[in-house]
Amino acid sequence: MKQLSLDNLRTFVTVVDLGGYAKAGEKIGLSQPAVSLQIKRLEQQLSKRLFAKQGQRQVVNQDGLSLYKTAQTMLDLNDGIFRQFQPTSLKGRLRLGIPSEFATTLLPSIIGEFGKLYPDVSLEVTSALSKSLLEDEALSSFDLVMALVDPDIEVDGQVLLIDELVWVGDRNLANPQSILSLVLAPDGCVYRSRVISKLKQQTQQWRISYTNADLSGITAAIKQGLGISALAKSSVPKQLDIIRHNHLPELGAIKICLFTGKSQHPQASGKFAKFIQSRLVQST
Repeated sequence: MKQLSLDNLRTFVTVVDLGGYAKAGEKIGLSQPAVSLQIKRLEQQLSKRLFAKQGQRQVVNQDGLSLYKTAQTMLDLNDGIFRQFQPTSLKGRLRLGIPSEFATTLLPSIIGEFGKLYPDVSLEVTSALSKSLLEDEALSSFDLVMALVDPDIEVDGQVLLIDELVWVGDRNLANPQSILSLVLAPDGCVYRSRVISKLKQQTQQWRISYTNADLSGITAAIKQGLGISALAKSSVPKQLDIIRHNHLPELGAIKICLFTGKSQHPQASGKFAKFIQSRLVQST
């Protein structure tokens, strides 16, 4: 079977669009003789003249006009196939709000992979308590906000994962004594509220021995024997152990949700949201 050359067809369409061999050659990077040769080969394949000479110019004739629309369709199909299978080039700056424990444990691997695939997307990360990130003024300043929400609260965000809230500590140090020592984030932290609520429902005595909003500070305090804490299971760092003991109440579940702001780069924002979701699922 005969095969038309897409290169010849693209040259032909460019000549018609620009109205001359020389202009077409400049656009596609060919000399005028090379353009003439491609048109001649196309005419030989079709056994039809596609241009008529008017003075010093070559003007597309009726057969050329008939071919023109079909050639455009073929080129559009060809280009569409390549667009379908080539990754979209993403650009822009994304502003992400995220709890500090996920910024420490989840974000580095995401940034590494995402950055290799989309090097023209820059990421600006702000770590804070979920309560602060979900305030109206804060939400409007981010493209994406990842936050922890109590399971019985309805939110507009996408639920990425319903995770288990667990006790964490150093297994070599975390033997609950008569008075339970706690290392917690400040007021407003979802973990802190849940821990205190559960402990108040039983007779175990407890005290808060250390307060720090940052996961690295909490981890350091735990490793120094100042107490134990609570985290979403998917955010527990490698330095800490999940602690289970008869004196420790079950802490229940927590929702990890993703909230989308009015991004100036919706494609990049959507792609990054999918990365976050996939890594959360893999970590559980």
